[in-house]
Amino acid sequence: MAKFEAKKFRSFDVELNGISKKTMEEHYKLYQGYVAKSNEILDRLASGGVDLSKANPTYSEVRELKIELSRALGGVKNHELYFEHLGGKGGKPAGKVLGLLEKAYGSFDAWKADLTATAMSARGWAWTAYDFDAGQVFNFIGDEQNTYPIWNCALLVALDCFEHAYFIDYGTAKAQYVAKFFDNLDWTVIGKRADMFLPS
Repeated sequence: MAKFEAKKFRSFDVELNGISKKTMEEHYKLYQGYVAKSNEILDRLASGGVDLSKANPTYSEVRELKIELSRALGGVKNHELYFEHLGGKGGKPAGKVLGLLEKAYGSFDAWKADLTATAMSARGWAWTAYDFDAGQVFNFIGDEQNTYPIWNCALLVALDCFEHAYFIDYGTAKAQYVAKFFDNLDWTVIGKRADMFLPS
């Protein structure tokens, strides 16, 4: 069975604008916890000790393990996307990414305003994702680690809206954190993501 390991990210080696080292250090511990729990659940599922004949949608061990695996793995993958594209200088993207945002929202500023409103409405996560069926990006809400609901999409931007992402620095002033998030985006990283699913 595959094992997950906590990755290293450049965003922890640079000074972020308005997101403290303390916040990042505590946030990384949370991510490490998701990695550990993912591996623990995978080990339990692979152990042969789970009675699959007792599977039940009201309650069963296999149901609990599968649901919590989706939450733990969501916590791993969501945070990896988030940490990976922090550490930049913000500003405005160029090229393919700018074209995607302008096609969907009319302008970069309109996309930013929409993602800001999406984040302020979100309990957990706000994402910009490319929908392969529609051929454009959308900003989506996911209120939990495992409630990103849209299939056949590829994530470009992941904005953690849980209180742990900003409470140390901003208390309940979530809007200030969201504004600083944009100031720290690395558009080169996001551009490389776009290149993976939309080659030139």
